[in-house]
Amino acid sequence: MSPPPASVEPKSKTREGASEATAWHRQWNIANQITLSRLVLTVACLALIGARQWGWGALVFFIAASTDFVDGYIARKYGLVTVLGRVLDPLVDKMLVGGAFIFLGAVPEAQVSPWVAVIVIGRELFITSLRGLLEAAGKDFSAAWSGKVKMVLQCAAVVAVLLELATAPPADWPQAHPVFHWLKVILVWGAVISTLSSAWVYIERAAKLLRPQDEP
Repeated sequence: MSPPPASVEPKSKTREGASEATAWHRQWNIANQITLSRLVLTVACLALIGARQWGWGALVFFIAASTDFVDGYIARKYGLVTVLGRVLDPLVDKMLVGGAFIFLGAVPEAQVSPWVAVIVIGRELFITSLRGLLEAAGKDFSAAWSGKVKMVLQCAAVVAVLLELATAPPADWPQAHPVFHWLKVILVWGAVISTLSSAWVYIERAAKLLRPQDEP
């Protein structure tokens, strides 16, 4: 008696499995993996700030912020822009920058007003909601250069604050590094101004997109 024929998977199921595997690999491409690594670095950075390890916190924050430009460049250059990346990347950015300002606002010697964190996080929540509304309506509300400048100044401000804390002399010494203090003041104010001004740019764009078109 001949053995029963081996079962053969239908070609449709094989193709479905292959397409699902391809879709999974596309979502978790190298750009999104770098974004995910920034999430891990964000948690490490906030833990270091909470432990008052200012120097290490500044280093980890700088590395984490740098990956934001790396993953975006790779995604655009090699066509790796995905839905997951469009959601994950800005979310991790908000956790990194917003979390850093929240933690630093709780450090008295940092002299960073809690209002800075409120302005930074409030702006991000508002613009994210506005983008969701417009993109749901089929409008193009992609990032503008003002938003990129805002991100650079916010990151520079956080690093400046951490460097001032890392190089601060003992309480009974005169201030040894005034350059870090004034660099912090300039960059924090620059971050606040750029945050508010970039929000206004996006609001103006949104108003134009939401304005009803004149009927012919």
